[in-house]
Amino acid sequence: MRICILGTAYPYRGGLATFNERLARQLTKEGHKVNVLTFTVQYPDFLFPGKTQYTSDPAPTDLSIKRCLNACNPINWIQVGKKIKKDRPDILITCYWMAFFAPAYSTIQRIVHSNRHTRCIALVHNMLPHEPSLLDKLFAPCFVKQTDAFIALSDSVIADIESFDKQHKPKVASPHPIYDHYGERVSKQEACRQLNIESDNDYMLFFGLVRAYKGLDLLLDAFHRVKEQLPQLRLIIAGEFYEDEHKYRTQIDQLQLSDRIILRNEFIPDSEMPLYFGAADIIVQPYKTATQSGVTQVAFQFEKPMLVTNVGGLAEIVHHGKMGYTVPPSPQPIAEAITDYFTCHRQTLFTQYLQQEKCKYGWDRFTAALLSLYKKIQ
Repeated sequence: MRICILGTAYPYRGGLATFNERLARQLTKEGHKVNVLTFTVQYPDFLFPGKTQYTSDPAPTDLSIKRCLNACNPINWIQVGKKIKKDRPDILITCYWMAFFAPAYSTIQRIVHSNRHTRCIALVHNMLPHEPSLLDKLFAPCFVKQTDAFIALSDSVIADIESFDKQHKPKVASPHPIYDHYGERVSKQEACRQLNIESDNDYMLFFGLVRAYKGLDLLLDAFHRVKEQLPQLRLIIAGEFYEDEHKYRTQIDQLQLSDRIILRNEFIPDSEMPLYFGAADIIVQPYKTATQSGVTQVAFQFEKPMLVTNVGGLAEIVHHGKMGYTVPPSPQPIAEAITDYFTCHRQTLFTQYLQQEKCKYGWDRFTAALLSLYKKIQ
């Protein structure tokens, strides 16, 4: 089939761009002709909290990616819609994660539908954002109305879509596939050497953009509660701060954790992912709210046990007591899980279970769910 993916991709950075590119590769591998259309303008600079929207990695050479969509220009939306309408792909996949993009996507889908051939499937990462706004109630219903079917990465997101969908359109949840393109595993000793940290310490890894909903403050409080009992334990915080870094540094100082924290306030490029996950003994995601997380799937790829909170779709993936811990988003249960992991030496047991579970999260399973959904709306 001819498939068009409309969403963020190179030269933009981040997990969503990574997801779209990896999906395009899988569909291409399966014999489909795939075209990726991404943004010329994704966000206005004043809405973007980070240092840059763009990756420093080289451009993919195996994908057809064209920059054409200006998310801020309604005239451009019409132009893009007419182009896709004329091209007549069998499927248009719109990659949705926040209501800011709903007007552009809705306009494009409405135009594309008029060719009476293309089916519009939304790949929904978040239907409701972690930081809600008035835009969600205003714009999301228009997007849902112009979409033929929905695929999400967790049941919790499907439930959010249902709250806007009065027509009960086809929907399917298929778990986030494993990010399997970051290279080979690196031994802890070698990873620590390259990161210039001591290899004889135990390491927790908090990875990814630092935002309020991700609960770093909860993890710091939990770490304070176990620091005396676990003197070899260190916390690596690897990711760019999308909010005030000062409040976290103040908390670290107040809890007397400064000598136990390795802080890398920067966007981690793909080439360094094996190092941070190689150095880690456990990946900790103390989220206060969540849908799903690409970090979890990177942990699967590198076979690293996880500690997550029982919010959103995280508990659907991490089986408590088998590959890690699923606990309430509160410092004390997080602290208890950390203590249990390191004092009871759970790493070998959890890693063995992870190795068995990895096969459930292949990209072929995700594309099979996507194409099965398409058959329902032909």
